[in-house]
Parts: sequence; structure tokens; C-alpha cells
Amino acid sequence: MDIHPIAYAKNDFVDKFGIPRQSFQTSTIETRIVFQPPYNTPDAFREIQHFSHLWIIWGFSCNQIDHQKFSPTVRPPRLGGNKRVGVFASRSPFRPNALGLTSVRLLRVENTPRNGVELVVLGADLLDNTPIYDIKPYLSFTDAHPQATNGFAQEVIEYQLLVQWADDELRDRIPENVRLQIEEILSQDPRPAYHDEPERVYKLDFANYKIHFQVQNQILMVVNVQELNS
Repeated sequence: MDIHPIAYAKNDFVDKFGIPRQSFQTSTIETRIVFQPPYNTPDAFREIQHFSHLWIIWGFSCNQIDHQKFSPTVRPPRLGGNKRVGVFASRSPFRPNALGLTSVRLLRVENTPRNGVELVVLGADLLDNTPIYDIKPYLSFTDAHPQATNGFAQEVIEYQLLVQWADDELRDRIPENVRLQIEEILSQDPRPAYHDEPERVYKLDFANYKIHFQVQNQILMVVNVQELNS
């Protein structure tokens, strides 16, 4: 079977570091899905506006997969990077076929003069320019399973960090709407779970900014901001 991208994701996640680990961990960051011809015709999207959510099948395009060196186990970062689990019992990007599955909320359908139909969605955990291979409607009566169990993922304690800025001048370098998005990303703690280095300065690229931060006692302090294209 030969598959090829039908579309690409466009958003402000310009680097893998900081992308939400699962969909809907951020509530304010939009992703635009730009389709390739001939898939950008309005007929291909007839009635899609009546669905509130969609499934997206996409590719881990940054991974180099060597099919001759299959590893049956992986180390999920959220388990500390030490415990191994089966690759098919994980959501690791290092898979035999580098495919991901994400549910998103459909905000609107736009018919643009340049690219034809584009979808604007919320909740995507995708890098900018991620290839998309298919889109299907999410059906709540069959796709939602409230009684589902979560395996080892249930043991992972999710928490939020308190985001602070070293001074007002740093905070005010960034427009408020982008700053709120950055704060939402940072509050999810983008560091690997096994990192606990208060003196270390981490760097996160988002939109046109490089954010320098440190973490200590569940407080994330932004210590510097640089414009990427300055």
C-alpha cells in the first residue's frame, strides 16, 4: 500500500520540544490544515461542518525509521525514561510505521482563494508542517469510551507548573495572545519527566520567540526572551 500526504499542518510549534504530549492539553492554540490538490476541493468536505470533532492520521516526519532495526520496547519519557514497555502499548513516535492519531475540535471550514479548502482546528499535538494522511469524523456514540482503563498511563501524575516572568519587561516583549499560549505550554512542563535540574536553563521555540526558562519547586521562571528572526 502506498500512502502520501493529503495535507500539512500549519501552526506555531516550530520545534518538537514543547509540543503537547497529547491532544487537547492546550486550549488556545489553533492549527490550520492546508490540503494539497486535488484534495482541497469543496466537494471533499461536504457536510463536514456538522461534525464538532475530527480524527487526524498523520506522520512522525522528524523520525528516521530503520525497518531493519525494529525495537519491540520503548522508554516512555513520562515514566522517567527508565522503564521499558512494549511499543504497541505506548504512544511512542518510534514505531514500525511512523503514524500518529489525534482527535481535534473543528473550529471552522474556510475556502481560501490560494489553497482551496482549509480546516482550522483546536487541540492538535502536531509540529508545524506535519504531513497528514487522512481525516475522518469523530463519532461520540462509538468513539468515546468513558469506562476505558488507561494502563500504566493512569499512574502518571499530571500536574501544572506555576509560570512566572523574571520581570515585566520580558513579559511585555511578547503580544498578549501569544504570551498566553506560551504560558499554557510552559505550565504543562515540557521537560522530560526525569529532569530535575534547577540550575539548568531550557530553551523553547514557539512562534517567533525563543523562551529561556528554569524550573524549581514546581515554579517555572522565564529568564530571557529572544526573537527568532531578529
